[in-house]
Amino acid sequence: MRYLHTMVRVKDLEQSLDFYCNKLGLVETRRVDHEEGRFTLIYLAAPEDKARAETERAPELELTWNWDPEDYDGGRNFGHLAYEVDDIYAVCQKLMDQGVTINRPPRDGWMAFIRSPDNISIELLQKGERLAPREPWVSMENIGSW
Repeated sequence: MRYLHTMVRVKDLEQSLDFYCNKLGLVETRRVDHEEGRFTLIYLAAPEDKARAETERAPELELTWNWDPEDYDGGRNFGHLAYEVDDIYAVCQKLMDQGVTINRPPRDGWMAFIRSPDNISIELLQKGERLAPREPWVSMENIGSW
């Protein structure tokens, strides 16, 4: 058995691609339009996983965009996606600078949570050892749920 992908449904494809690719830094590995079913599948991978995802089709995040409008509730019911990052403070600052809310700041130099435009919870984990706690992160409160 091996892990292939996690699928999340998205309401606004452009907004979701902006979030996952331009802000979070994932890269598109492939895209499939299913005209008969009226949906598009977009597969994304972390940059360090791109070559593997292109050859093995894993590990990937699958965005499913249904062409007919639908509302999706309960993003938290899904659980969360998790990505390891080289510098959690730098990633969180970059996301904040782009207007992304840090729901659970990396006060401990180890873990943070954000949410996608479709309310999917995303965990960011520091690669290797925890970073030393530092401001402004130590003093930041949680915002909303994560």
